[in-house]
Amino acid sequence: MNLFLLGASHHSTPIDLRERIDFTRRGVSHALAELAQLPGLSEVVILSTCNRSEIYVICDDPQSARPALTAFMSGFHDVPESEIAPHLYARTDTDVARHLFRVAAGLDSLVVGEPQILGQVKDAFTIASEQQHTGVFFNRLFHWSFGAGKRVRSETGLGEGAVSVSYASISLARKIFGKLGNLRALLVGAGEMAELTATHLRSQDVRRIGVANRTASHAAALAARVEGEAVPWGQIRRELTAYDIVVTATGSVQPIITRADVESAMRPRRDRPLFVIDLGVPRDVDPAAGRIEQVFLYNIDDLRTIVQENLARRQSQVDLAELMVDAEVDKFMAWLRSRAATPTVVALRERFETVRRSELARLEPKLAGLSPAARARVDEVTRLLVEKLLSAPTQRLKALTDEETVGAYTEALNHLFKLAGDQGDTDAAATGRVSGRMLVSTRGRGR
Repeated sequence: MNLFLLGASHHSTPIDLRERIDFTRRGVSHALAELAQLPGLSEVVILSTCNRSEIYVICDDPQSARPALTAFMSGFHDVPESEIAPHLYARTDTDVARHLFRVAAGLDSLVVGEPQILGQVKDAFTIASEQQHTGVFFNRLFHWSFGAGKRVRSETGLGEGAVSVSYASISLARKIFGKLGNLRALLVGAGEMAELTATHLRSQDVRRIGVANRTASHAAALAARVEGEAVPWGQIRRELTAYDIVVTATGSVQPIITRADVESAMRPRRDRPLFVIDLGVPRDVDPAAGRIEQVFLYNIDDLRTIVQENLARRQSQVDLAELMVDAEVDKFMAWLRSRAATPTVVALRERFETVRRSELARLEPKLAGLSPAARARVDEVTRLLVEKLLSAPTQRLKALTDEETVGAYTEALNHLFKLAGDQGDTDAAATGRVSGRMLVSTRGRGR
């Protein structure tokens, strides 16, 4: 059987289509239940995030799996195949493992090194596992990907440094204030940039988030999404005194906060610093306000410089991370190839055990006079003898990593010991010829 992946991501698919094929809209659990009913699949996992929709399966035949999974995505999302198919990518076997490990390590993300994706991969596996859609192969594959992701994060600097403008602003705030839990933040504007910043602020557990916007309903909507409160547009200047962090992101052509506004707000603060992030283009805050004592003013160009420096540092770690991923993929594939020898090892042990029991039965008349303890000792000695004889060949067979050698050895053992009988010799040998494209049966989904 084969590892197979069909997916769409930010690399291949426009955002409007990604939104339409997002499995979370109708529920990943629902999708898994439908997917598992397709013929030829034994294990299934769906990874669905804002930037990717991917289906991982263990299948009988990758060539037939691709059209079947494409049709499934089309039907489940009610999107014509003609719209989906050109944007889909497929991976098989070793390439599936490498792709998943890179995803878990943050190497395939829109922002390289972003930390959220590892948790999302874990969540995807947990959902599938709890519904018994995974078995021995995906249990090992996904847990190995978790280890690969963790190794990359702990042994490289891939995840260090803010690489988005909104997150860079929060990183700067932490440098000034330390922990942000007791602080108040005011967002002036309610667009995408303001919402991203608000989301980061909420993750820092700030005490209070205020949202002001010319359109009051927009302010109220964003405030509700981030568990904040709407601030009337006309009260912004008066409210500056009450906040520690101010983030502006409007489309105003003129500054909406002047130096005089900031000076007035600072008088009653008694040296309490004010951190101002101006994400507006043109700028929302008079640059002269940054010269006021205890006022820390940064504009979007300042943040972009920080982001570019951090991206450059991350890029220097990418090659190291890729080498780590390749090493983990090689280990996983070696384990996978060793599974090819399992049917032969089991059959070999069963054949030796059959011979042992047959010989003991043949010698039954001569053993009849022995005491129960002595007979038990004979049984134990013969069993240990078989174990000793099989120990070395079993370990060496499982340790083989070259596909052709594994196939040759298993074929020879099947032939020499007639492990599958005259009729089954060929089939048994075939299970031993495992390339990177063949897996032994999962024997169900681990139910």
